[in-house]
Amino acid sequence: QVQLVESGGGLVESGGSLRLSCAASGFSFGLYAMSWYRSVPGKERELVASIIGSGSDAYYEYSVKGRFTISRDNAKNAVFLQMNNLKPEDTAVYYCQVVLSPNNPSWGQGTQVTVSS
Repeated sequence: QVQLVESGGGLVESGGSLRLSCAASGFSFGLYAMSWYRSVPGKERELVASIIGSGSDAYYEYSVKGRFTISRDNAKNAVFLQMNNLKPEDTAVYYCQVVLSPNNPSWGQGTQVTVSS
């Protein structure tokens, strides 16, 4: 059974930093790409960053490039999102995601990030 548990969200001032963590279990972690998405009311869930299984390549949504860094520790079955220079528009619920089979994503419960101006 796939389980993804996010942590590390909170309230931070504009320009501050947070580090999100996602603990994964129930699948062969190192074989799968992992992603972070974010969601705000009234908008579609947005892909923020993805990292391949080996950790050697990553994708970033344009608005977070240069500010966010995705990484993973395959020995600990964990993926991270280091968020620097946070802006109020980064306020959202952040979700960890893995796709083990086509059109069948698994999600964590989400962690709230709030950036005050």
